[in-house]
Amino acid sequence: MTTTYNCTSEDQRALGLEHAQRAISEKKCVVLPTDTVYGIGADAFSPQAVTMLLVSKGRSRAMPPPVLIPRINALDGLATNISTDARKLAEAFWPGGLTLILHAQPSLDWDLGDTQGTVALRMPADEVAQELLTLTGPLAVSSANRTGQAPAQTAAEARAQLADSVEVYLEGGFRPVEGTDAVPSTIVDATGPVLRVVRDGAVSLERLREHVPGVLGLGESPAVGAEATEAEVTGAADSQPADAAPAEDAGDGIPDERETAAPAEKDPEA
Repeated sequence: MTTTYNCTSEDQRALGLEHAQRAISEKKCVVLPTDTVYGIGADAFSPQAVTMLLVSKGRSRAMPPPVLIPRINALDGLATNISTDARKLAEAFWPGGLTLILHAQPSLDWDLGDTQGTVALRMPADEVAQELLTLTGPLAVSSANRTGQAPAQTAAEARAQLADSVEVYLEGGFRPVEGTDAVPSTIVDATGPVLRVVRDGAVSLERLREHVPGVLGLGESPAVGAEATEAEVTGAADSQPADAAPAEDAGDGIPDERETAAPAEKDPEA
């Protein structure tokens, strides 16, 4: 039975998180607040659950959902060949409104859709989302709306679109803030030798460049020779050992259509 919990109440929040954890374990979908907009989430490691998420939204496997994680050390459990620059951005802007597209760990038993070996990861700056992710592990999460409709800024808005396709709605009030527009996370493709913004969002290009000056903006091309130089630096960085986190330690602002680039980022995320 579909249930909404008012997570601004401590008692309701505890009950809602418990029910949501149980629903995730049963391969069902839940709606949760994030620091950007509301997301519909499912067990990232269950093809059945991810399929339910995509069906609920009315979208195909060609638009795989990103994955939300509870802490930064989940990066190495879910992604590989992570460059020094990608780590700098994660350390600077997680938790927060930045999604990184990375090469997925090939050993992981998951099926998010037609990702072509990539995964979009984010650590949201939202207490309810963080509490749920800590209980469940990584979740595949997309915007809590039907494809082509406006992203939900409350659980009530999400329920009006998704109805009984979701088991649990966690209502935490407006996201980001009542009276403001929904702002998606900024998406950076970190799968190549040079980091590239593929969707503008909550974190500006100027802020990204404070930490990684070479980040390319939307539609920009690298200077001649820059890719080769960056590739050498990236290769050297990737040869260094990283502190691996188990995959179970491991999403996201979400307008409904992503713009370009790597396969894993073709779905908006919370």
